[in-house]
Amino acid sequence: QVPLVESGGGSVQAGGSLRLSCAASGYLSRSYCVGWFRQEPGKEREGLASIDYDGITSYTDPAAGRFTISKDNGKDTLYLQMDNLKPEDTAMYHCAARRRGGYCTPTNFNYWGLGTQVTVSS
Repeated sequence: QVPLVESGGGSVQAGGSLRLSCAASGYLSRSYCVGWFRQEPGKEREGLASIDYDGITSYTDPAAGRFTISKDNGKDTLYLQMDNLKPEDTAMYHCAARRRGGYCTPTNFNYWGLGTQVTVSS
């Protein structure tokens, strides 16, 4: 399986924005549900957003209203636009995928990349 590769992380001040990208070759097909999760050291993984082949999206509470997931099938790229960032958004962000089965939600991913670090200062 071709690896998922994230980019676009960095350090921003609270209230700022970042757009994460993920090279997702082979995963933007009808066979997969793709999305993003984040994780801080020593803490549980936290699902954020998902999108299916038809562009139907799903968000969890931490992401709803501030984050937007999108994809460009022609470029095999998945995105996460993050606005109004808060210090509590500081984490490693991973793009992820799982075989499609039922609704596409940001849970139970089987494949993920190494991540890109996002740090938000107050």
